[in-house]
Amino acid sequence: MHNASSSILGDTIALIGNILGAELEAITIERAVVGLFFTGVKLSNGTAGASATPIKSIPEAVCCPSSAMAMPFPGKLHGRQAADLAHEALSGHGIRRAVGIATVNALADVCWQRRPHPEVELCYDIDAFDATDIRPGDKVVVVGAFVPFLKELKRRGQDYLVLEQDPATLKADELPFFRPAEQAPEVLPNADVALITGATLVNNTLEHLLAMTRPDARVTVVGPTVGMLPDAFLARGADVLGCVRITEPDAFLELLAEGGSGYHFFGRSAQKLVLARRPERFDCRAAQPRPAVLFEPFGRRMCHHCHFFASH
Repeated sequence: MHNASSSILGDTIALIGNILGAELEAITIERAVVGLFFTGVKLSNGTAGASATPIKSIPEAVCCPSSAMAMPFPGKLHGRQAADLAHEALSGHGIRRAVGIATVNALADVCWQRRPHPEVELCYDIDAFDATDIRPGDKVVVVGAFVPFLKELKRRGQDYLVLEQDPATLKADELPFFRPAEQAPEVLPNADVALITGATLVNNTLEHLLAMTRPDARVTVVGPTVGMLPDAFLARGADVLGCVRITEPDAFLELLAEGGSGYHFFGRSAQKLVLARRPERFDCRAAQPRPAVLFEPFGRRMCHHCHFFASH
């Protein structure tokens, strides 16, 4: 059980301090980029992390004076202690929170290299959907219009509902399965499988959503906003985390600075990873990834959560 003041990000920040100890004091920020789709941070030790950029949730971003209130530290991040910036993940301001989460995720990667979780399997180049134990007849709930997941569910003929704040992100054949986000308390408790976008960490709803799932439900949280310290996620009921490791930090940040999205960096400067409970829930060797799909940038719909282009 967690007290009301605890959170996934708060618990993760505390765990980072426990794992890295005095080493954490020497880690500083080398570069930070707030991109159109993603925010990225590179640490002085060469490790990088990412977060979704919550552009739609920032009403302040309409003119320079008000935007400056939401993002008060441009030009002041280089050399700042990573431990200090990580606490911005707990901020109520969207952009500041995104920069903080990206920092937390960079530090989480360092922590995984120092201390892998003994009850978690790390799998490379496996999509989180393929790692999720979805069985025929399962009631699947997708939180967020996660385009690749919706496409695969439709291809399989799998029963599903999608909780989404903006129905305009859905195609016509998906609208019958749409439920407004405020119906989550009625919808999620009936799910056998819950597929939740990691962007819910940025809008501070993930803990609430996880608390609504049944103890026996299989829960996947996915996206570049999800870091590689699974402890706090697993403690709240998640079973599979679809994460990202930044393999070429400089190239990754350059892409973000030029408005790049997942279409541009996956397989180039970033790699998909899956962290999954072992062994009763998941076996990497048993997951059969689908054939690779070449995503085209034109004539396609873009997922506003993972920023893949998906053919339909």
